[in-house]
Amino acid sequence: MDFQITGLKRAQFAHLIGLSDAELAGHNARRVVADRQPGFPCRVSLVDAEPGETLLLLNYEHLPLPSPYRATHAIYVREQARDASVAVNEIPSVLRTRLLSLRAFSEDGMLLEADVAEGAQLAPAIRRMLSAGAVAFLHLHNARPGCYAARVDRA
Repeated sequence: MDFQITGLKRAQFAHLIGLSDAELAGHNARRVVADRQPGFPCRVSLVDAEPGETLLLLNYEHLPLPSPYRATHAIYVREQARDASVAVNEIPSVLRTRLLSLRAFSEDGMLLEADVAEGAQLAPAIRRMLSAGAVAFLHLHNARPGCYAARVDRA
């Protein structure tokens, strides 16, 4: 089964780019500087920031559906990020190097299944979870910090 991984769209965060630290604080966001790689995974470009690169750290509602599983968590967005272009069945490098939590949801946002997989073993886990007919989409999270990483749909 073919799958498509997608990141978030830069346009969602355009209103925050270029704000002062005080203005960002008013949005419960902060500007941070990457001090290592890996360690600062951008949810728009789906790459790790380079040391010295600035990012926004903010809370993002990644499951806005009217469900008990409605959820938000902190994410990083590189200030110079461009929208990721991920090929069908491609696992971006930012995901290949991490332990990931996979969460399968129904169309109405109910959790149907959850699992963990090392990034190198992600494709088979995605295919297995998407093979269940009731699964509408998957969310990937970095398993240790728990933050949202990307969405997966059938291609």
